[in-house]
Amino acid sequence: MDYKTHGVCSSMIHIELDGDKIKDVNFVGGCNGNLQGISSLVKGMKVEDAIERLAGIKCGSKATSCPDQLAKALREAIAQ
Repeated sequence: MDYKTHGVCSSMIHIELDGDKIKDVNFVGGCNGNLQGISSLVKGMKVEDAIERLAGIKCGSKATSCPDQLAKALREAIAQ
C-alpha cells in the first residue's frame, strides 16, 4: 500500500503487511536516519500496537509527524 502523507517532510509511505503484522515500511523523503529507525522498529510489530504507539506524535509546532502519518496509513491499510 502507498500512502500520501500530509503536513510532514516525507511525501509518501510504502507499507507491506503480512496479516496483522507489519512486514516492511519505507518512507520517501523526510529525515532519512530517523525514518529508517522507525521503519526498523515497527517491522514484525502488530499493526494495532504500532498505531497505539505512534498516533498523536507531533513534530515541533506541526499538528502531525511522520510517525503519526504512519499510524494514519496503517489505519487506512487495515480498513481496506
